[in-house]
This record gives sequence, structure tokens and C-alpha cells, in this order.
Amino acid sequence: MPTVKSLLPRCPALGASLILIFGATLAWAAAPVPASLTQQDTLELQRIAAYLNNIRTMTARFQQVANNGGVSTGHVWVARPGRMRFEYDPPTPITLLADAASVYYWDKQLNQTSKYELRQTPAWFFLRDPISFGPDVVVTRFERLGGMVRVTVVEAAQSDAGSLTLDFTENPLTLRQWTVIDQQGKRTVVSLSDLQFGMALDPKLFQYQYLFTGSNR
Repeated sequence: MPTVKSLLPRCPALGASLILIFGATLAWAAAPVPASLTQQDTLELQRIAAYLNNIRTMTARFQQVANNGGVSTGHVWVARPGRMRFEYDPPTPITLLADAASVYYWDKQLNQTSKYELRQTPAWFFLRDPISFGPDVVVTRFERLGGMVRVTVVEAAQSDAGSLTLDFTENPLTLRQWTVIDQQGKRTVVSLSDLQFGMALDPKLFQYQYLFTGSNR
């Protein structure tokens, strides 16, 4: 499978940072090391899994900070399992779409689309159904930070697909941010605001054939 950089012919640095909102095909120098979890930590992970599984649809505003400090904003829609869409605000001419099997990267300015497997990205953890912290997922970090909970995961069978860190407010439990880190230590952070849950979403939002028509919003 080609790397993300090879899929993005225009402005590789920008393209790579944008696509990391979903994650990329990444390489690890060594197998991930599981975190040492207490019984309380395990119970908290079960609570987090139940919360995430309860999310069927979601919309939010997002702010993305790339490793080089570049900031972009936009709107995200989620329909679990498997579907997610990021629409970037101008001047960023990018739409990212996951349709349960593939991720599509559409550069509106060049009218070019790239495609790769959703299953090969860290985003798969959030989009799969059901979500669990079972033996197929390695929890490499678990932290409580002043009313926040932070969990870093790597899929056991896909350790070369990168790491995903999820940040939650603890009370009430709410997803606020995620971070993807690539094999070079480059970090892309996506923060969420104005979250809404449980609404009806047009299926066309997540269908590739409607990506270019303007009828999907």
C-alpha cells in the first residue's frame, strides 16, 4: 500500500498534516509496550468504551494543529460505525471522507482525489463497532490530568498503523480531542467544540459518489 505522502502530489507537507486527522500508514521501531493499569483504570476504560459505543451520530466544529504549528478549522460529521467526514474551512480546499471501507482525500482546488484503506488508520479504533479495550487493542498510556482522562491506543495486529490518543473531560465524560503521532514523532492534534449527538444525518454526507456534487450538505 502506498504511503500518504505518495498519494498527495501537491504540497506534501500540507497534505500529510491534513491526512493525519485520520492517520496514515506508519512504521514503528519496536512493538508497543502496554501501560500498567490499576483496577480503577480498567473500570474507567470500560466506562469510556460504553460512552464511545453510545455515540451513533455526532457533529462538531474542529481545530487542527499540525506538527509545524499550522492551524486549520472546519466541521466534522460522524455516523458510527465506519463513517466520518471533515470539511475544512476556506482557504483549505480539502474534504476528507470515510465510508466504512475507505478514506477519500479530495483536493477541490486541483479536483484530485486519493484513496486508502480506513482499516489501516488509527481512526479505525473510533469508527469500529463495537469499541473495546480488549486484547486486540494495546493501551500504551492512561492518565488522569485535572479533570481530564487521556488514553493512547495501538491496535495489536496493526502496530505499524500509528498511535491514537483520545482526551476526555471526566465529568461529564465527553470526547474533546485526539492526537495522531507518526513514525517521525510528528504530531497532529484535533480539538472538538460545539459537539452535538444523536441527530439524523444525510447518508450522502459519507458517500463517495456524492462528494463532488454539492448536494451532500
